[in-house]
Order: sequence, then C-alpha cells, then structure tokens
Amino acid sequence: MRIAIFGWTIGPIFYDSMKRLLEILHHHQTEVIIYGPLLKFLKKEAGLDPGKVEVFTSGKELINVDFFLSIGGDGTFLEAITYVRDSGIPMVGINSGRLGFLADIAQTELEFSMEQLYAGKFILQPRSLIKLEDELGQFSNFPYAMNEFTVHKQESTHMISVHVEVAGDLLNTYWADGIIVSTPTGSTAYSLSVGGPILAPGAANFVISPIAPHNLAIRPIVIPDHEEITLWVEGRGGRYMASLDSRSAAFETDKTWKIRKSDFIINVLKFENQSFYETLRKKLLWGADKRN
Repeated sequence: MRIAIFGWTIGPIFYDSMKRLLEILHHHQTEVIIYGPLLKFLKKEAGLDPGKVEVFTSGKELINVDFFLSIGGDGTFLEAITYVRDSGIPMVGINSGRLGFLADIAQTELEFSMEQLYAGKFILQPRSLIKLEDELGQFSNFPYAMNEFTVHKQESTHMISVHVEVAGDLLNTYWADGIIVSTPTGSTAYSLSVGGPILAPGAANFVISPIAPHNLAIRPIVIPDHEEITLWVEGRGGRYMASLDSRSAAFETDKTWKIRKSDFIINVLKFENQSFYETLRKKLLWGADKRN
C-alpha cells in the first residue's frame, strides 16, 4: 500500500498523534510519501523522525498512491484537492485541532480509523466540485472549488450589483456585498454563515446565497447542479474580489463568470463510525441545551 500525507504544520498537541500515525504506517509496511514542507517541519520543528519516506511537492508526483491523508483542518483539506485533482485518489481528513466537516477524524479516533482503513471497512463518498470559466483565466491553474465560488466587494463603502442567470434565464440582480455559489460540501461553510441552507453531501444541487443584500426579501435559493450559472458584476468601486475556496484575486467590474458542475469528483473516505449528521450535531452544537 502507498499513502501520501499532506499538510503544512501541526501544533505540539498533535506531535504524539503524528508519531503514532507514522508508526502505524510503517508497522503495516506502507510506502509513505510526505509533502515537502510538512516533512521539513516534522524534522526541524517537531523533532520527529518520520523514518523511511519519500517526498512530493506537486500532484504529478502522486504516482500509484492508494490514499491521501490531509493533516490539519478543513482549509488544509481544501488546499489538498489542488494536488489530488482528478486522480480519483481517496482522501482522508485528519483533524489536528478542532472538529471539522472535512477533516473530521479526531485525535482520539486516529488509531481506530487507521485500523478500519487497513481492514477495508470504509466507503467512498463522492463530492462534487464547481468549475469556473472566465475569459481572463486567472484561476486557470485549477479552476475548481469544493466549497464555493464567491464574488464580493473590495471597498467597504460601496455595494456591488451582481446579475445572475440560471440556465439562460435571469434569476435576479443582487444589490449586496456579494454572492456565494456553493456546493453541498460548501453549504456548511461561508454559505451557512450568511443564512444559506445545509445540504447533505450527496445532494445534486448548488446554493446561491447573497451576502448582506440591500433588499431583505432576497433569500438563498437551491438550484439543480446540472444547470449553468452566469453572473456579471457592476459597482461604483470599480474593483471587486473573486474567490475559489481560499484562492482569491481582484478584478474590474463588467466581467462575466460562468459556473457549472465539474466533470470529475473528489472521493472522500468515510469510516463506519463517521456520520455527516452526527458531525452536524457536534459542530453546530445541536441539542446542546440544558433542557434536553
């Protein structure tokens, strides 16, 4: 078996868990390939000896990899997909801090989860992505997002106008601070913070959520993900920001964006003790009331 490990840094609280993870991998005679910056951190900052491992710095080096472990939080996981891309390699999110939706394996569950991995007791949960098309190609290196595409104002004093079409029909002109187009995975992220609905991971939908709309009658809307979304921006400020997950760039107004579902998916590995709905209850503290 060949397993890749991705991440940047880990806190001291995770040092022992990282050491134990490497011991488990070597015990099972696994070929280990670690992201270069993480390997450097483990050796120099954490004082850990990873043993016999290989190094990768780009997705092209992920050859014959069976599983891809992301060590960190949800942000690290989202960055990790820019290396996995359309390879189909199953991804495993190990949280080195607080509970996450993508990096949802806690330190206390690490050994049990690895036992399940080697025993084959898991399922692959396909996650859809957004594909962004624009004539300037600023995100051409990887024009995909697992969570969301966002356009928002760059200046604090002026709102922007975002014209949105769905499948060629005008949906609305949003006078707001911005617009979020999210996948089901992203429905528990930025979209949720502005009042968007939560979608189960397997839902075949997009969510369009306005950010601080001027018209309070405007609400988020759920649309089928087989329909193409077109939007263009106007604003007195002259410039605005566009983001694909954590990757952002500044743009001029009067620019058209097209958004559709990607033609490939990311396989997220889930174990028997994991449940999306249980994660919702824990992360959002549902039921955490003295009356219950």
